[in-house]
Amino acid sequence: LARLSGRHGFSFQQLDIAEPGALAANLEGTLLSGIVHLGAQAGVRYSLENPRAYIHANIAGHLEVLELCRASPEIKHLVYASSSSVYGGNTKVPFVESDRVDNPVSIYAATKKADELISSTYSHLFGLPQTGLRFFTVYGPWGRPDMAAWIFTEAMLSGKPIRVFNHGEMWRDFTYVDDVVEGVIAVLDKPPAAGRERHRIYNIGNSQPVHLGRFIETLEGLLGVKAIREDLPMQPGDVEKTFADTSALERDIGFKPKVPIEEGLAKFVDWYRREWRREGKL
Repeated sequence: LARLSGRHGFSFQQLDIAEPGALAANLEGTLLSGIVHLGAQAGVRYSLENPRAYIHANIAGHLEVLELCRASPEIKHLVYASSSSVYGGNTKVPFVESDRVDNPVSIYAATKKADELISSTYSHLFGLPQTGLRFFTVYGPWGRPDMAAWIFTEAMLSGKPIRVFNHGEMWRDFTYVDDVVEGVIAVLDKPPAAGRERHRIYNIGNSQPVHLGRFIETLEGLLGVKAIREDLPMQPGDVEKTFADTSALERDIGFKPKVPIEEGLAKFVDWYRREWRREGKL
């Protein structure tokens, strides 16, 4: 926040978006043409421990954003974050937006599927143009500390073991954060056209699933450290493979993610070392 403060156009308000009316009160008098809604309680594993946090932030919070848009006719487009988790235990790959997603395997995924349904209803009833984006394992600088890149890097540099679930037989469609940002902006600039479906869903993924072993080996090369592996069975709520079909995004928006895992992880490691040296932790 200290680094962002003072940048042209940036402002920060600390509030609970799920509190009824809080968003509207804080944005009163602000003219909005579009909203990118990325606020959520994220993560599959924590949803097993604290499901109420997910219902509160992801469903009640999403509803408050929709109510703000409903009361603001000047808003031309709402772009919001869904998740690849909605595909649940689907085994047909790659995952396509038209696939059935009726069987989420985590509470987090269930809340994101609920958001899509609620958004679809609001578009139908109130004509609100919306686009939901199913993100696939986003990583990179400033990433979440509960994600693999951060957890593994921290443990490996500390000489601690890394927990490798399903004995490493997992694939993830890792998507670099710069690709995600570029995709979000491209989508925001192209709201659903008049007369077409007012609510769309797109995958944003790299379309190149990476085996967990390759991910670990890439980190080992970048860090110059051999990982100490603790192989474990699959965790509840997890899935073996994610794989995005992004042909719809490419067709309609003209965008396709492109950063390979080796390049993205190198940028993450550079950032991690730089920040932790600055903090005196390396």
